[in-house]
Amino acid sequence: MFLLLGLVLEFLHLVKLPLYLDTILRRELWTLAHAHGTLLALVNLAFAVTAERCLDTEPARARVSWLLRVGAVLVPAGFFLGGIGNAEADPSLFIALVPIGAVLVMAGAAIAARGAFASAPSERAADAGSAGDSGSGASSGGKRAGKSSRSGKRR
Repeated sequence: MFLLLGLVLEFLHLVKLPLYLDTILRRELWTLAHAHGTLLALVNLAFAVTAERCLDTEPARARVSWLLRVGAVLVPAGFFLGGIGNAEADPSLFIALVPIGAVLVMAGAAIAARGAFASAPSERAADAGSAGDSGSGASSGGKRAGKSSRSGKRR
């Protein structure tokens, strides 16, 4: 979606549309919407890949996923809508969505980071214990393979 927005912005530059080019603030806000939307989409993808390692319970993963997804919508929406109906020097009131979305993203990232750091020592201890028992890391690899097979279920 945000890549499409980038193409639309480039097209508006190409055709020299006054609606877009005449207002510097609008052009900057819409560029910020595109950039933040793309970056936050990548943050969501990174969480999707690492969610099971970061957080142990499904409710915790669902909560963080909701925080990141809603924040990833509110931040670029605030920038984009802030550039619609704005005065020459000030964005519209929709810009208030940006800090709300940013707080949601930061909360989700903090919960995920706390879960990752809390589970990291226990995984290292389990890996060290299983490696010491078998003399190789093969049993820990089997553990991870079993863990990833549970993640095959998607909603």
